[in-house]
Amino acid sequence: MMNHRRSALTISALGIGVFMLTQCVNPEKHAEEKATMAANPDLSQFAGSASCAGCHKNIYDSHIHTAHYLTTRPALPEYIKGSFEPGENRYAYDSNRVVMMEKRDSGFYQVAYYKGDPRITGRFDIVVGSGSKGQTYITRYKNELYQLPVSYFTAAHNWANSPLYPVNPILFNRSITSRCLECHSTFAKVISTPDQDPESFDSKIIFGVDCEKCHGPAAKHVAFQKENPGEKTGKFILNPARFSRQQNLDLCGLCHGGRLPKTKPSFEFVSGDKLSDFFKTDTLPPDPDNIDVHGNQLGLLRASKCFKMSNMTCNTCHNPHENERGRTALFSERCTSCHNPEHHNTCKMTATLGPSISLNCIDCHMPLKASKSISELLPGATSPTAALIRSHLIKIYPMETKRYKSNPVKTQ
Repeated sequence: MMNHRRSALTISALGIGVFMLTQCVNPEKHAEEKATMAANPDLSQFAGSASCAGCHKNIYDSHIHTAHYLTTRPALPEYIKGSFEPGENRYAYDSNRVVMMEKRDSGFYQVAYYKGDPRITGRFDIVVGSGSKGQTYITRYKNELYQLPVSYFTAAHNWANSPLYPVNPILFNRSITSRCLECHSTFAKVISTPDQDPESFDSKIIFGVDCEKCHGPAAKHVAFQKENPGEKTGKFILNPARFSRQQNLDLCGLCHGGRLPKTKPSFEFVSGDKLSDFFKTDTLPPDPDNIDVHGNQLGLLRASKCFKMSNMTCNTCHNPHENERGRTALFSERCTSCHNPEHHNTCKMTATLGPSISLNCIDCHMPLKASKSISELLPGATSPTAALIRSHLIKIYPMETKRYKSNPVKTQ
């Protein structure tokens, strides 16, 4: 492989949340639950989300369709969005340099060609991203992981140069770190020494942000419940419904709180922990003008008046067990649970727009904004195209209000 460089994996993902809207503060109960688990999670402590289906089938069947669950998957045909059909399987940097996406008996590959000669080959081993905005791909070399140079950009239905990757020369050497995987998987074991760069990983990775990311490693829980089917109280498992507001925010902030320098090894943070015990966290008020819409949704939310004047958390609006993407009417219904005549807090445009306004608060107050960090160079383009991501800075956007007034029917 070529020279190694560390870089955070840039692909979209949505907030890690918890289901219950209740904000019950019970730190003693959390300490008691966590005490039943080993200090540092290990692969042997995980049961895998499929084991949850026996008792929680409806939740499991719904969760496997969420962006959280799909944020990393093995590189199988059902997960890769881009085409491998002739004429649709190439990304040309220029007339001499082309990356071809090739299907072979041993898997899927990206092959860099120079003047028709193959120069570098990397296999698709891991898919990163549900495909709602796009996907990028990871190849394994020995025990090291690298991002492939070509990603998939959903808005254009086309292959694209991976975000922030150079266009000359074609490289296959952007290393994937444990911090990347901490947000895009449930667990990955680092098997290299702390000073090794790039890091090495055990071959088994628990893909996706699944049940055990929020509820903790569940092997002991599953074993106990199988042996004691009559026991109705879950044992050896974390229940985020009991978390305080800050515990909920810290759980989501692990991956949606911006670039957090870690002070302890990745994957030591467990649901319910204090984020500041594992990362250097910013204690200053967030500056929304300097926050990108990708990766720090919590920072934008914290700067919002709605957040400051309530006890809302991420899961006030998001149900992590359901795929709710694009359901503006559903999210608007959650807005109106606070913004309504009963609370003397309604939108000033209600009289002008009528009932339709209750179906779409989102496009006006949380518009799609261009990401500065997720932008991909499409074939033949001279400048990158930015992914549009829903801003979590909830406020009045005059231009969006004007645009909505002219075309109010925009719900799904």
